[in-house]
Amino acid sequence: MVKTRLLIARHGNTFTPDQIPTRVGARTDLDLVATGRKQASDLARYLVAENMLPDAIFTSNLKRTYQMAEPIIELAGHPIPLSKESIFNEIDYGPDENKTEEDVISRVGKEALEKWDKDATVPQGWNVEPDKIIQGWKDFARNIDTLNTGETILVITSNGVARFAPHLTGNFDVFLKENNIKISTGALCCLEKEENESDWSVKFWNRKPKDFV
Repeated sequence: MVKTRLLIARHGNTFTPDQIPTRVGARTDLDLVATGRKQASDLARYLVAENMLPDAIFTSNLKRTYQMAEPIIELAGHPIPLSKESIFNEIDYGPDENKTEEDVISRVGKEALEKWDKDATVPQGWNVEPDKIIQGWKDFARNIDTLNTGETILVITSNGVARFAPHLTGNFDVFLKENNIKISTGALCCLEKEENESDWSVKFWNRKPKDFV
């Protein structure tokens, strides 16, 4: 039976250990730092080791995502088409864009951030349209199911967008009971779909390649 695989990776680190991290969203285009590039290399080696090299790669328009793809293409030893899609751009954190976690908590409260990481409830003031993001995932998944049947497709995006991908399973609430939607930097998720099924199934979520290579 033909099975299509959708891999979703979060970009690597964009801050060094001596820097104070901020909420980096759609309006902040940072490069991967050294540890982030190491995470990209780990991801590439993991995909090779697990025989999961993608047939095509999709990233956002932000440097931190397409830089993450570079070691994969290099290690593959053959061309892998890469497309940059705006639907995978990180969310816009509104007044909290590029602010420290302390500043964000002081504005929206700790509980609001906990709900964001628990069930993707958007804090007040962020420029996020969950329904639009979810529909973007559904449209993309429908396209690859039609045009890339039987292939492995890799999406490299950001945490704010990736957390809505489990809606492809058809039961987001069940997914939430079994998983934490927050994805670590450099981590990988895997969804698969049989050609005769309507929904995707999660094979693993938030797997850190560094633990396997």
